[in-house]
Amino acid sequence: MRAVIRRDKKLICDEIADLTPGEGQVLVKTLACGICGSDLHFLHHMEHMIEITRRGESSVGAGAFDPTADTVFGHEFCAEILDFGPGTTGVLKAGTRVVSMPVTLTASGVEALGFSNRLPGGFAERMILSEALLLAVPNGLPTDSAAMTEPFAVGAHAVAKARLDADSVALVVGCGPVGLAVIAGLKAKGHGPVIACDYSPRRRAAAERLGADVVINPATESPNGRWESYGVPTARAAQSMARMMGKTFGRPVVFECVGSPGILQSLIEAAPAGSQIVVAGVCMETDRIEPAIAITKEIELTFVLGYTPDEFAMTLRQLSEGVIDVSGLVTGTVGLDGVADAFVALGDPEAHVKILVQPNG
Repeated sequence: MRAVIRRDKKLICDEIADLTPGEGQVLVKTLACGICGSDLHFLHHMEHMIEITRRGESSVGAGAFDPTADTVFGHEFCAEILDFGPGTTGVLKAGTRVVSMPVTLTASGVEALGFSNRLPGGFAERMILSEALLLAVPNGLPTDSAAMTEPFAVGAHAVAKARLDADSVALVVGCGPVGLAVIAGLKAKGHGPVIACDYSPRRRAAAERLGADVVINPATESPNGRWESYGVPTARAAQSMARMMGKTFGRPVVFECVGSPGILQSLIEAAPAGSQIVVAGVCMETDRIEPAIAITKEIELTFVLGYTPDEFAMTLRQLSEGVIDVSGLVTGTVGLDGVADAFVALGDPEAHVKILVQPNG
């Protein structure tokens, strides 16, 4: 079967071995798979990221993964059941459209799809999934929208880790796929106001479609200039005075969704005292912060990764019920032969918001 393989830091469309489902597994046809920002990073920096992952003992299966060997990316997918391995129940019939957390249970352990040398991810015509992890796509939810379950579950998890109160004001810095997912997660939970910030007009428009209450271009306005207008004093002294006068205000929460060096330090300096900064952007380089500033302002840093099974299932349900509307976010689709060019195109935030790969299209 055909797949797009990361080989020698390049994307090569080639033939790989056909797949046979094992115990408790199903064979599926990949219908659509999103290109994630992590895919873009991993194309050129896989070796460095895996080394960092091993140092941090992350759960992505890095211990058995060889970043120099062939890898088929793709972890944001919707697929169709084709066949069943031994020990399966067949509760979901062949032909059923499904999504799954991007991991497959095997006799030797867990394979992280998209980051595995043994099993291909969604940039392949077929995949092997675990029957126990499958979720049927509810009737009526388009395949392209179902493929957005995984990236939007990332936003749901970041929101779940935020200590928001009923009057909290949220600032989302960076409106790429992660920031957009955070905005959707905030609005799905009824939080607001949500301030969104990005240099890209296209991304700001997407943030507005997903429900951001205020959209800011940081080239012309500081994203931290709106706190006072929403009743949030920025200085510790002003906050103490407000409390002594019996006034209340919502807790300021900042979501860092950029992942570039220097962003975290700039947010520590500019955020209101007592803020929680939820770090959802994955910085691939060594960064520098000045803890004394965060200490003085009593800033709380919360680092987040991935999602839980419940958050994944909840996101699929929210997409199917229209609580989260992702229509218009998919700005391009490609077959396997177009994946390499799509990676280049995604380097320009004005060119695309989200590109889906259709391996069998």
